[in-house]
Amino acid sequence: MQDGATLSLNLSHALPEGRGVLKALFLGFSAAMLGISGFESSANFIEEQADGVFPKTLRNMWLAVAIFNPLICFLALGLLSQAEVAQNQTSLLAVMAERSVWPWLKLIVSIDAVLVLSGAVLTSFVGVTGLMRRMSLDRCMPDILLRQNNWRKTNHWIILSFFLLCCAIFLITNGDVTLLAGVYTISFLCVMALFSIGNMLLKKKRARLPRSVKASLPGVVFALIAVLIGLFGNLDQENIKIFGIFFLSIGAIVTLMFLRVSLLRFGIFVTQSIVDHIKQINTAIGKSLSNHINAINSQKVIYFTRGDDLAHLNQAALYVLENENTNNLMFVTAYQNDADLDKDLADQLQTIDHMYPQLKIDFLAVKAEFNPDLIDRLSRRLKVPKNYMFIGTPGDQFPHQLTSLGGVRVIL
Repeated sequence: MQDGATLSLNLSHALPEGRGVLKALFLGFSAAMLGISGFESSANFIEEQADGVFPKTLRNMWLAVAIFNPLICFLALGLLSQAEVAQNQTSLLAVMAERSVWPWLKLIVSIDAVLVLSGAVLTSFVGVTGLMRRMSLDRCMPDILLRQNNWRKTNHWIILSFFLLCCAIFLITNGDVTLLAGVYTISFLCVMALFSIGNMLLKKKRARLPRSVKASLPGVVFALIAVLIGLFGNLDQENIKIFGIFFLSIGAIVTLMFLRVSLLRFGIFVTQSIVDHIKQINTAIGKSLSNHINAINSQKVIYFTRGDDLAHLNQAALYVLENENTNNLMFVTAYQNDADLDKDLADQLQTIDHMYPQLKIDFLAVKAEFNPDLIDRLSRRLKVPKNYMFIGTPGDQFPHQLTSLGGVRVIL
């Protein structure tokens, strides 16, 4: 800048082709809005500050910005061409220090930048911890964030969550400083806009709230408009995309916290509906199985007796209990003359009925000759398959072949 040639050249190209004065002022104002980044940090410590300190911190920051930012910009225009400024955006102050004095000043500026950024990171962790604690106490965030470790009494879950969030942003942007700066720009200007909106809400909802410093409504509205203009000038499609992903993610968590009671009630309703539906299905299945079991157990079996003694009748009942899936046993006796009918048979079967209450004992006396035709007629009339008809072992005088009985089984 010794001869002023670089400054004159930069000023002569202050308005690139295709850009008017208004557009240049708009873009310059939007870029200058980023020069006040850090103003929101003071609010993070407002509860620890004594009365009257917060306005002083804002005043001092405004003075620093009003003095140093224009001087640095003027110095950059005098030392570097516009191409060099665009090429060294991420290390502009260091390059200016090297160009204006000596290389050792570049090192000092770089070390100072590291220290300032480290302080900014520390400040961000402090601010986020206070913010998340307050949101958790107000039930806007999960209660787990309020847990403290026994060693340092810090909210480790908040610190770890914010660390993971920063890592996620770094990975998504692939460490692109320009992209990171764009995401930070949107976040910062949105916070500044929320300060104005919050101030207006306080004026409307808490007008009687005592406060030492009051901002006029026109001033707050003007500030909000200025911030929104700066925000609009810094918008970029890729920056908006990344900012939207994280904003919607955090917003979804807060929304879930507000709706958690309704969601839990809905969960209870869904669970109860599922349980009721399962109960209905279980009842239907149980009823079907019970009907099937009853159908199996109600299948009648027949034992043909000639008036056997009580021991043989008991063996027949035990065989059915042990070997057949049924509880319905009918004793059938065939006689041709009344004199052939055993008069004690009914009493004996009544005794069997008392001995085995799980069995339903029926008795049928048929006046007919015991032969295959009788078996066939009884099978059709009583709807009992012939393989469910039993007899004792026939003697030598039995007039029929077992094969002619159609499948009647010998069980005793």
